Amino acid sequence: MITKRIIGFAAAVGFLAVAVLAPAKEKEKAGAGVNEYNQGNQLFEQKQYDLAIVQFTAAIQANGKQPAYYQNRGSAYLALGKAVEAWDDFSKAIELAPNDERAYLGRAQTVLLQKQYQEALADLDKAIQLKPEDGSAYKLRGFAEIGLSQWDKAVADFTTAIQKNPTDPQLYDRRAWANRNLKNYDAALVDYTAMIEKNPSDPEPMVKRGATYVAMTQYEKGIADYQAALKLKPDDYDTVQRLQFAQGMLAAKNAPPSTPTPSPKEEPGLMTPLNIGIVFAVLIIIAVVVRLVTRGKEEPTSSSRRIR
Repeated sequence: MITKRIIGFAAAVGFLAVAVLAPAKEKEKAGAGVNEYNQGNQLFEQKQYDLAIVQFTAAIQANGKQPAYYQNRGSAYLALGKAVEAWDDFSKAIELAPNDERAYLGRAQTVLLQKQYQEALADLDKAIQLKPEDGSAYKLRGFAEIGLSQWDKAVADFTTAIQKNPTDPQLYDRRAWANRNLKNYDAALVDYTAMIEKNPSDPEPMVKRGATYVAMTQYEKGIADYQAALKLKPDDYDTVQRLQFAQGMLAAKNAPPSTPTPSPKEEPGLMTPLNIGIVFAVLIIIAVVVRLVTRGKEEPTSSSRRIR
């Protein structure tokens, strides 16, 4: 179920951060609505999405049989976070041109931003079937697979997307994230290192590589990456916390083993079974001795008592 509006386009997908795919750029040369359509494309490129929608709507009113008009208006709606309207337009474009992969890509983005990953996969599979050389479809399918925790499939799709578009840093970042979840830490390190080499002024891949090192218990390397990231962005509280954690773990790792203090031996009390037995034996002996000493003595009689 598509909700009415996405609040915050980038925030809606969290770590996915999917960018809106550009609409169809070809200009129509003749026909009803062509001028409005071309003007809408220009406004879209200027990121004036509301005005672009006005022009695309005018083009549709003039000629409602052109799938590109719906597709491009859907892209403008998507850029504004209007999911329902975008989904409707992409679906109409698919109805009019079921063999055009671009409308499937647009609708896949709409449901992807709604975290409806299975629905996104269906459209992306179709888009790849129609145009397997398009790297953007593999990229979006990788996002959907991450949402479903299908890490192996995500790694494969991002790898294909990188082969088709090796300059997109987001592909390396998401492939590294999928590999981290698979505990393929070495592979993740390769991608983060590539990102750092391509853009050494960006602290984010340094922090992520540092976190990978920490997960591998290579705390010294993790600390070095966190410190390098803080030089670029000193006020990043999250990185400060990560650094402190890694330093604490390293200190615990290097601390000498503690010698256990022996617990004091408890002295036995007086009331032990042995002591009780000795006391009982002594009492018996005393009783026997007393009996032997008093044997044979005359008992006093009543006559020896004083009579008052």
